[in-house]
Amino acid sequence: MEILYGLAFLVLFSASALGGLALRPRLHDNHLSAENMDALRLVTGLLVTFTALVLSLQLLTARSAFDAANKDRSLYAARLARLDQCLRNLGPEMDPARLQLRQYTAAVIASTWPREKAPAIDGMPDVRRMAVSGEDAGLKALINEIGMTIDAVAPADAARANLAARCRENYTTVQQSRWAVIEDANGVSRNSFSGIVSFWLALVFLSFGLQVPRRPLSAVVLAIGVVAVASVMFVIVDLDTPYGGVFGITSAAMREALADMGR
Repeated sequence: MEILYGLAFLVLFSASALGGLALRPRLHDNHLSAENMDALRLVTGLLVTFTALVLSLQLLTARSAFDAANKDRSLYAARLARLDQCLRNLGPEMDPARLQLRQYTAAVIASTWPREKAPAIDGMPDVRRMAVSGEDAGLKALINEIGMTIDAVAPADAARANLAARCRENYTTVQQSRWAVIEDANGVSRNSFSGIVSFWLALVFLSFGLQVPRRPLSAVVLAIGVVAVASVMFVIVDLDTPYGGVFGITSAAMREALADMGR
């Protein structure tokens, strides 16, 4: 989907530039006077400056949100692995809860990255109808059941009581990370804003097409500008979807956590 957006930006800006090139020969010489061209360059320069500022801020915001989502995913994986280690330290009676935690982690991987090979854990939930983003009722029930198992632990001594308390604390941090990841997966909708910026850029390239002479070198320079700006718009849209597109967050951290649970 993000690649289609990139192609749409490329087509829009190319059409605008070609429209300007095609319109220039059809204009009367009075419209191409030095005074009119100077005014056109002045307005174009103002629009270019403003659009460049908005694009840089939008790109910075998208990259910051993407980096935050990537960090939250890595922290989530680490906390899942730490919870498993704590359950392992509690003893063999927590093996059923540890199996559920592995099933949960495997299901999260399979549902979040459906195009990758899914990990195989016996008894894991069916992920074929799970959405990539948002909260799934089956995964919610599974992680809540793990929490209730931890709360039901009745330690026989002070050492195990401290360990059980530590597991409850780890479970709480897992839940906090889980909600952070769910919110990150929803991304940020900037469709209207991107549409407005695209309209400004289309006007800019239309103006460029009116101003540049019809020479091969000018056409090449204009084409480079079209491709460069369209690629920037593509990157912004792609970063707004942290679990899709070219720059999507990988499953490496979650798979490493699942592998650590099986050791």
